[in-house]
Parts: sequence; C-alpha cells; structure tokens
Amino acid sequence: MDPHLLKKLNEARRERHAVIMLTDLADGRNRLVKKGGPVSGELGEAVEKAFRTGKSGAVEAEGQRFFLNVHVPAPRMVIIGAVHISQALAPMATMSGFDVRVIDPRTAFATPERFEHVDLTADWPEDALKERPIDAFTALVAVTHDPKIDDWPLISALKAEAFYVGALGSRKTHARRVERLMEAGLSEAEIGRIDAPIGADIGAQSPEEIAVAILAQVIAALRKPSQPRKD
Repeated sequence: MDPHLLKKLNEARRERHAVIMLTDLADGRNRLVKKGGPVSGELGEAVEKAFRTGKSGAVEAEGQRFFLNVHVPAPRMVIIGAVHISQALAPMATMSGFDVRVIDPRTAFATPERFEHVDLTADWPEDALKERPIDAFTALVAVTHDPKIDDWPLISALKAEAFYVGALGSRKTHARRVERLMEAGLSEAEIGRIDAPIGADIGAQSPEEIAVAILAQVIAALRKPSQPRKD
C-alpha cells in the first residue's frame, strides 16, 4: 500500500473517522474515501451501503470490480444517569456491540455494586467527557431527569453531531428543555434531533422495557440513519 495512504488511514482511525480503502481489482490502485465523500453512481451506492453496514467486501459497479475495505469506528453509547433504566440498558447495549459508558455525579447511584462490569464514572459529564468526548459515532442517552446533569451532554452531543441523541421525560418536560437549549444558543433544527420522549413507541412501562425501546431506536439510528423519526 502507498505509505501516504496508509498514513492517512491510520490518522483517520485514530481520530475515529469512517473511511473506506477502495481498491480497483483490475489494476490494484487504491484510494481512501471518507464518509460523505464525492463518490457517485453505482459505486457511490455501494460505498454508502458499506459505511452503513460496516462490512468489507467485493462489489461490482459500472462494469468494474472493487474491493471495499471498511474502517468504521466502534459505536459508543454514553448513558447520562446511573438509574434503573441504565442498569438494564448498559448490558444489553454491550451485548449489541456498543462501547458503553455510564456517567453520573450522584455517588449514591453511581456505585460498582449497581453497575458490575460497566465503565462507570461518578463525576459531572463536563469533566468525565474531557478525555473521551462525544463524537459522530456516539449515542447519547440522557436519563437523569435533572437538567443540571443532562443539559451539558445533550448540547455537546448535538454540536458533535452524535448519531443518536435521546432524553428521558414527558412532552411537558421536553418543552422546558427546548426553551433552555434555545437560550443556550442551539437552533430549532439542532434541538429537533433529540429523541424525546426517548425510545421507540412500543408502549414500554418497566425500566427493562424502556431500555429495549431505547436500544431499538439507537440501533435504527446507526443502521438506518435516513429513516423518518417518530413524532
């Protein structure tokens, strides 16, 4: 491989950018394609599908064969709030392939006994997320019901264009949240990306059912990003 391309690939992986090493199987030439890069036609469709599925493989487009070597960062889930829903959601999300982290400054909730085998941080999100900030491959799930804890990571996730942003609360609670976020300088379009009330509309009642509803919507946002959002 061209050393220059290899350097660019390694940089992209370090910075958690999604890229594909595109190889023309007829002549062996390589090029690096970033997500959203200018690739059109049948090949563009194949590239878009590869980014969505995260699967490498050979494809045929415009009468030529290419190999798409996909490098997509592992999806993360940051859960704000060490509550009952989080206790159910964290292991389910981990089993589904997410790198899960639970953050809550309330030490009465954020205890190792309640979150065994979970990356748990008993600190304010502003401090906990300094070294591993939210990025485009992060799902942000805010479930504390406390704006002093939830609002900052929600704003950060929207600015970072996290692939999923959801927050617990009734429509009335969310209306007040919208007012606060607009006062913080976010646009209606940015705030409109928040899934609230959080989770797929499956009539969930228990913390475990709500966790299932949240995980379903996170997976849909990751794998089917163009699907319409619920009302």
